[in-house]
Amino acid sequence: MADDEVDATERAVRTDADDGPEPGGGLVNATFLGTGALVATSAAAAVAPNAFGAVHAVLSIGLFVVGTGALLWAYALGVSRSRTELVTVPGLFFLAGEVAPQATRRAMRIATAVEVVAVVVAASIRPYSEVAFGVLAPMYGLGMMGVWGGRYGEFPARPLKSSE
Repeated sequence: MADDEVDATERAVRTDADDGPEPGGGLVNATFLGTGALVATSAAAAVAPNAFGAVHAVLSIGLFVVGTGALLWAYALGVSRSRTELVTVPGLFFLAGEVAPQATRRAMRIATAVEVVAVVVAASIRPYSEVAFGVLAPMYGLGMMGVWGGRYGEFPARPLKSSE
């Protein structure tokens, strides 16, 4: 009888743990923060390039630098994890397959797609101005996705090598 009570308690604890926040929520929030700022400055710079073009260019370059650093960090995380796990490039950088929960995968991909669309539209409207620097910024979404995959992604274990 006591074993049944312990099993029920363990199941309740596991269920409660599964209901908690998904890992890497801060990275997802940071991605949306950067994406929101980029969309806002893209729209403002497309409408009034003299007033907002420089702000958009500085933000875009900043997001590019942060995204490039994040990509390098994600690469280092992937390399270190590849010793014991089968880390794939699509899984690491695009959260392909079952690497991430569907909600996280969808959120990160949508944020990156929104970045691409916003900056391409803005750069198409004002192609020969500071607004064109926006095309660098989607590196941010890619980098954040890569860091999420490197830190929290679930990859299969690397099979043991047979000593022949």
